[in-house]
Amino acid sequence: MNATRTQRRYEIAEELLRANIAQGVLPKGLVLLEGHIAEILQISRAPVQRALQALEADGLVHRFNGRGYLVGPADHGIEPDRQDIRTLGLRVPDDADNALQSRASWERIYDCVENDVADCVVFGQYRMIETELASHFHVSRTVVRDVLTRLSERGLVRKNQSSHWIAGPLTAQTVKDHFVLRGMLEPQALVSAAPLIDEDALLELLQRLAALEKSAGEDSVAEMRAVQDCFIETCLLSAPNERLQELIRNNLLPVTAIESLLGRLGLPGDLGTMTELRLIVELLTRGATAAAAAMHQTHLEAAMNRTIAQMKIIAIIPDPSEIAAYLTRVQE
Repeated sequence: MNATRTQRRYEIAEELLRANIAQGVLPKGLVLLEGHIAEILQISRAPVQRALQALEADGLVHRFNGRGYLVGPADHGIEPDRQDIRTLGLRVPDDADNALQSRASWERIYDCVENDVADCVVFGQYRMIETELASHFHVSRTVVRDVLTRLSERGLVRKNQSSHWIAGPLTAQTVKDHFVLRGMLEPQALVSAAPLIDEDALLELLQRLAALEKSAGEDSVAEMRAVQDCFIETCLLSAPNERLQELIRNNLLPVTAIESLLGRLGLPGDLGTMTELRLIVELLTRGATAAAAAMHQTHLEAAMNRTIAQMKIIAIIPDPSEIAAYLTRVQE
């Protein structure tokens, strides 16, 4: 593999996946999921998605009645092999790995910046200066702009009239606005995703939700968060419209920021959410797609009210004593 010339990340990902298929590391029938491949390569999903599309065009992988792609050509009766690709030892040459990481420098700091910002926006408005952020992470201002631009696309930061980068405040009204968009996007995504949802994944999700309803306690907050993420990934992001997937992901961030903060503050998860999601999944397993979409709409209305109520709890909590050095509180 030649990763020494200037290549885009999706080209590098395509080449190494192609090589691993040819070498038999990725056997016929293996289910390839964007998220797992992105995790191994330490890049975002977008280049992985594009790489898989290129491999599909060449007949090396194909879509099936489930989530992801199957290794091998279509119409050959290949059965899905659901081994976790992370256990197979994907071969990533050093030159490819170095090329991927050099082109993904913004991704190495993105999660940290996102978490820092998400932890404070519910408390007020904060300003970020590009040079301070670059100095903090020892990266260039170009990398910083990439990070801030992506956070802006996801609704967590913005530029004010003076062209300063501002994070927050996340208010009850902005939460309502995000839930209105969720109501427009997510039920439609669920309807279009329903025929493509992996049946085994759906049943496993149903079992996890039912188990949480029965045994949820203080130590299950992380699992409840994980199950909600699984619901979104399985039931909404299986929709074939890639732009719709992107809009859903971006719109969710400010809402999940509140939930994550509450979890870190020690507040318990909400069993009502688990029950509502279980009902949606049960309807999907029965093929009642329209009813599942209507139930999801009902769930979103209830979730909005719960989130706004939780924000009232945050309002009486003192401002965080420690915030990232590159964040400066702005008096409103």
